[in-house]
Amino acid sequence: MDSDIAVSVEESAPLGAPAAPIETKIELNDVSAPEGAQAFEDSKAFTDAALLVTQGRHRFYSLVIRSDVLASTCTVDTRAENPIDGFQRRLDKRRAHEIATYIDSGFGTAPSAVILSAQPCAQLKYDRAGQLLRFNRTPGAFLIIDGQHRIYGFHLAERKIKVPVVIYNKLTRAQECQLFVDINTKQRPVPAELLLDIRRLSETETAAEALLHDLFDLFHTRADSALRGLMSPSERRPGMISRVTFNAAVKSIQGAFVDASAQDVYGVLNPFYLACVGGLTLHDLQDNIANPALFKALTLLFPDIAERVGERFGAYNTANFEQILIPFFRRLKKSELPKPGVGHVALHEHYRKALAAGFSLKQWLFS
Repeated sequence: MDSDIAVSVEESAPLGAPAAPIETKIELNDVSAPEGAQAFEDSKAFTDAALLVTQGRHRFYSLVIRSDVLASTCTVDTRAENPIDGFQRRLDKRRAHEIATYIDSGFGTAPSAVILSAQPCAQLKYDRAGQLLRFNRTPGAFLIIDGQHRIYGFHLAERKIKVPVVIYNKLTRAQECQLFVDINTKQRPVPAELLLDIRRLSETETAAEALLHDLFDLFHTRADSALRGLMSPSERRPGMISRVTFNAAVKSIQGAFVDASAQDVYGVLNPFYLACVGGLTLHDLQDNIANPALFKALTLLFPDIAERVGERFGAYNTANFEQILIPFFRRLKKSELPKPGVGHVALHEHYRKALAAGFSLKQWLFS
């Protein structure tokens, strides 16, 4: 690296993309501070061990800071004199309270680093020999690039924890904005389907979530399932029903299954879906059952259909569901199963009207 570039890297951590592959270098003499150099803090300043990390043309400091120190020195709005005022105006207080409750539960942990940009009032100084980073404990010392809700949650929590922190220094406002955009557009969130599996493994499912999880597994694995071969348990895939889609659909009618087991619910829902597939087959659209909007709209029809089946036949089997559904599907056009761009709520409402009145869907919706 040229000497002039080395100087600019150390001082301003520029955000320009390097031509060469990115390399990471950590300046580390010893993980602990050398003899005679001690970490300390008072009401005006904070000093602790930190690593200076170089990634290509970027440099930042990596260290651990107590949550109460972060809450008192970080802001989401550099114009606010009181950082907490900025939090309350700009962020979701409900989400912050959830984080605070999680921390105070005693099981809470926040291992991912929050990312900060030091402001001039922090007067950030780094002692290479001692590997110590010092900054002023003043409100607004750091602008939060990533981790706003976590830090607000730390402020609301009673329990104090140590938090991994990454600090950039002497960024321009444009560089701060670019870093914010990069973090929030180039990082992929954890898929919702994976989070559902993690909740089961961590034994934190509610009873309702456990029912949906078990019911999905039955439709995924049972040989007689109307949805066999169309279920994707761990990820979203085109032409497949994910756990998120399935849960959203069945949760909307969950009131019909109070105190029922997954096996009991399967015993009633599966004949219903088999009859739906049979109706879609009339239009050679049987695989469309996996279309999210159509699947949700048909599922919303279940209570009305089940009530009719119960009144007329008493038994909830495929043949009896078909007595109600096959005439319904015959009245529908192929283009209505579903109509592109029409959401499941609109589809359900007009399917319900078609079911009740015996006429085709209104042309103004599908024209």
